[in-house]
Amino acid sequence: MARPYWKGFLKLSLVTCPITLTPATTEGEKVKFHTLNRKTGERIYTRYVDSVSGKTVEKDDQARAYEKGEDDYVVLEEEDLDAVQLESTRTVDIAQFAPADSVDWTFLDSPYFVVPDAEVSEEAFIIIREAMANEHVVGLASLVLGGRERAVMLQPWENGIVLWTLRFGDEVRDENEYWKEVEEAPVDKKMLSMIEQLIKDRTTKWSEAFVKDPVQDRLLDIIKSKKTHKGKPKPAEAEPVDTGGSNVIDLMAALKKSLEATPEKETGKSRRR
Repeated sequence: MARPYWKGFLKLSLVTCPITLTPATTEGEKVKFHTLNRKTGERIYTRYVDSVSGKTVEKDDQARAYEKGEDDYVVLEEEDLDAVQLESTRTVDIAQFAPADSVDWTFLDSPYFVVPDAEVSEEAFIIIREAMANEHVVGLASLVLGGRERAVMLQPWENGIVLWTLRFGDEVRDENEYWKEVEEAPVDKKMLSMIEQLIKDRTTKWSEAFVKDPVQDRLLDIIKSKKTHKGKPKPAEAEPVDTGGSNVIDLMAALKKSLEATPEKETGKSRRR
């Protein structure tokens, strides 16, 4: 079990309880690489260097700055950055609620599991969670994480609460700018029914198997083979694709072929499952 990333308090009006936040996702299992000097086999480290002199800049001499124009910077000190943070960095104070389905998914950033930090706080935690679930709402609050003030959303989830950090408004693009490029046209009813049949034939229960990382598995295989065998493993040869001598796809023919090739239609078992 992962260690808590953050400890503090969950507050709703006069109801307060100690909580912990733990990241709901992890990249600990991902294959990670280091950069080596091929000649010596030693690791290479990144250093900040002055763009003019080329000399390494020590940490104490590094400063954060905002570029106003070409070669025109404003340096910000730590006290400047601290001045814009929340007064409290240890409390998730639920300021308001919103219907659970009203928050656009594109604003959801990183999820954290929220759990009570003490046995005496479980009752208050459960009451807040159950009340939100019964009212079909999510809580909205602000929180400082990683030295940065973030808007967060609290969502009741089974026996706990999931806290989502929310992307800032200027980070989310307006979808209408893209949808307007899609021209509206009359829909062929016969092809529509064929697509609907394809969807029915291929509908199944959600499984984590859908989100496996095949690249990661292949990398691990290569790494394993390099440990036990010297030399590069031979890459698998790709099977030739029959394009039928044309790049033009007949949509109706493709739909008919898809329906004929549906495994569930051949066995009849998958749909019953």
